[in-house]
Amino acid sequence: MIGNTVISLQNTDIFQQKHLVLSDVNLTINKGEFVWLIGQTGSGKSSLLKIIYGDLHLTTGEGHAGSYDLKKLANKDIPFLRRKLGIVFQDFQLLSDRTVEKNLEFVLKATGWKDKTKINERTRDVLEKVGLRSKLKKMPHELSGGEQQRVVIARALLNEPELILADEPTGNLDPDTSEEIVMLLKQISMGGTAVLVATHDYHIIRTFPSRIIKCENGKILDNVQLV
Repeated sequence: MIGNTVISLQNTDIFQQKHLVLSDVNLTINKGEFVWLIGQTGSGKSSLLKIIYGDLHLTTGEGHAGSYDLKKLANKDIPFLRRKLGIVFQDFQLLSDRTVEKNLEFVLKATGWKDKTKINERTRDVLEKVGLRSKLKKMPHELSGGEQQRVVIARALLNEPELILADEPTGNLDPDTSEEIVMLLKQISMGGTAVLVATHDYHIIRTFPSRIIKCENGKILDNVQLV
């Protein structure tokens, strides 16, 4: 990571297979920033996120996510890159056959944690941060949608990421719960973790104004104002 910069893309073209989705992308996101990502379906939002978390390969320009050079990213590096990123999806993708606690344990063990005491401490610590310490023995189906999304955010925080990427994190939630989730993500950014949120929900953006990036006509527009 260069100074405070968590994400840096310079003169980058983003392709899906051989189809050019976004051209000449220049984007910097710094530590602790909260950034909205908007654009119509098919405008390139998901492709941009995929470049950042290593699901698409960077072939032109320069790109860094944390300390990783995206252009030189080997397949074996991708799991390590993703430990530096917390990823929050619209569909919660929790393991339905195990408790909240076991969902988080699973991720820690998969990312190399061995010490049971440290695993327990970290699990409880992230659940405390999202206000769900009392729910660690619950199964996902026993939680509300908002609570499930909080567990997903807790899961994203496990490895102390430099950046959280949230793709439509409020897409399945009612307006009040959506506001709670965005407030939580805002608080996380104030603690120094950069947060990039892709959304179609302009109401929530107006409620929580912040820097807006827009994908439009194959380009990235920065510091956009909502009309």
